[in-house]
Amino acid sequence: MLGLTPLGIVHTAISLLAVGAGVTAFVRDGRITWENTIGKFYVVTTILVCLTGFGIFQHGGFGKPHALGVITLVVLAIIYAASTKDTLFGKLTPYIIMVCYSMTFFFHIIPGITETATRLPLHAPLASGPEDPKIQKAVGICFVLFVIGTTIQVRKLRARLQ
Repeated sequence: MLGLTPLGIVHTAISLLAVGAGVTAFVRDGRITWENTIGKFYVVTTILVCLTGFGIFQHGGFGKPHALGVITLVVLAIIYAASTKDTLFGKLTPYIIMVCYSMTFFFHIIPGITETATRLPLHAPLASGPEDPKIQKAVGICFVLFVIGTTIQVRKLRARLQ
């Protein structure tokens, strides 16, 4: 199925669940948070996506997708550390947590765009590979949306905390 291994199919399914949970959290709550079930589901599925991704080597050995998985886990560790030790970032703690959660969602989007564009439509994919300018442009647009979205989140949080 679309050149996916069994592990790739499981990884993709979990990825779709994580992205769906993230979208649900953003639409419903305006943010991802560990404080509710959808946020916990998002975090657990995001960790599973990273872990299953480490076993996928479609393009050779350890590569950019694997590095993104490591970075995502590091960002989740920062969230955990900030959540359990308020003094780590002081007054910035709630902002760091919010931006980091949004960052992990953006990290889901990068391989989502890349894998979708290089595999679909089935016999005439939209992009030739991960370095295709169309993919770079789409990721760039998503990055701008990430910056705009996190700016809005930070402003709302600041208003709520004051």
